[in-house]
Amino acid sequence: MSKRLALAVLSLLFALVGAACSNDDPAVDAGSGAGSSSADHNDADVEFAQQMIPHHEGALEMAKLATEKASDQKVKDLAGRIEAAQEPEIEQMKGWLEDWDESVDSGGGMDTGGGSMSGMSEDDMSKLEAATGAEFDRMFLTSMVEHHKQAIEMAETEIADGQFADAVALAEQIKSSQEAEVTEMEAMLEQLG
Repeated sequence: MSKRLALAVLSLLFALVGAACSNDDPAVDAGSGAGSSSADHNDADVEFAQQMIPHHEGALEMAKLATEKASDQKVKDLAGRIEAAQEPEIEQMKGWLEDWDESVDSGGGMDTGGGSMSGMSEDDMSKLEAATGAEFDRMFLTSMVEHHKQAIEMAETEIADGQFADAVALAEQIKSSQEAEVTEMEAMLEQLG
């Protein structure tokens, strides 16, 4: 009888500890990082944020160039949407890294299979800056499709390996939105010929 009572008490204790550790408390603002602790995240979450920040920064650099130089209004509109989506995501990820006492500087020179962490080599960026008209539009779209595909791969890794719920949710959002943009850009490239 005392064994059963001890097991029941232990089961109740584990249930209470599990409930206390869950992030279902509406008093905790999940978006702000408030209430987060080192137990809430793992190395995959840190790596995701540290790699995605410079990758997004590379996309912003390309997008800002396109809002100025693109000849097709649809390309300019897309570039504006990319800026609007990715700037707040960068700030969100920087906030997580600060909350976790992790470096916001990921060492941007690391290779991701496509050059630097920003996803575009300096040479490619120089070529894009020098391009004009429809050539610029095609080069921007082609480069951004590849850039988005890298981000999608990074997001898929976070979805599979991450622990921090907000980071996994952001990865799912990035994967979904950037897959849609890849489809849109590929259609634009077909129209440009």
